[in-house]
Amino acid sequence: MTLLRDEDLAVAFDHASRSYDALVAANPGYHAHLRRSARRLGLSDRTEGLRVLDLGCGTGASTAALAEALPGAEIVAVDASAGMLERAAAKRWPQGVTFVQSSAERLAQAGVRGPFDAVFAAYLFRNVADPDAVLGAVRAALVPGGRLAVHEYTLSGRAVDRAVWTGVCRGFVLPVATLLGDGDLYRHLWRSVVEFDTAGDFARRVRRAGFTDVRVLPLPGWQTGITHTVVARRPGEDTEVGR
Repeated sequence: MTLLRDEDLAVAFDHASRSYDALVAANPGYHAHLRRSARRLGLSDRTEGLRVLDLGCGTGASTAALAEALPGAEIVAVDASAGMLERAAAKRWPQGVTFVQSSAERLAQAGVRGPFDAVFAAYLFRNVADPDAVLGAVRAALVPGGRLAVHEYTLSGRAVDRAVWTGVCRGFVLPVATLLGDGDLYRHLWRSVVEFDTAGDFARRVRRAGFTDVRVLPLPGWQTGITHTVVARRPGEDTEVGR
């Protein structure tokens, strides 16, 4: 199977948006893991006045995690899928949360411009055609010392973790998604994880993009070795974050 890209992927997410929240709710720890990754930005003690980019916000689960971890922050939530954004925007949000339709590669054309104090990207990088270009754009959008947290299915490299991921997808996710008419999308999501960087490889990719203080942090539960938070910082004075 060829992985879906760009417009085809956005259309597939549009179709899946109606059942997306129900499917992720069946994933133990999904929302708690996002909240943990949001806290790993390390900004929870100075949230007022922060400007945060939520890149690939989907139906707003990552946005909600950021709003809880960083109360009072301005959050710009971006996604390429109109269907996902419609679901997200229909929910109740605190003041300061806005939604913009754009791909990760075309932020400037959509009017999304920095500087941001932090960028959060959940389940995004394995779905973009050029992750290095997106990392470069993210680095440019951050203030000096700005933080990046990538919450992603990045396998550890151990055969057992790959086997668990494939077993969960084939045993539960794909059958349910196929019944809902979204089999192609979820087959893409399964393959995108298997074919993407391991956690260590992605950390090296982030370093090559010019970030410092790069760390790979595991998440608990059945996703240990499957989902990680990769945190990093744009070089510069850390005191400029939360200016």
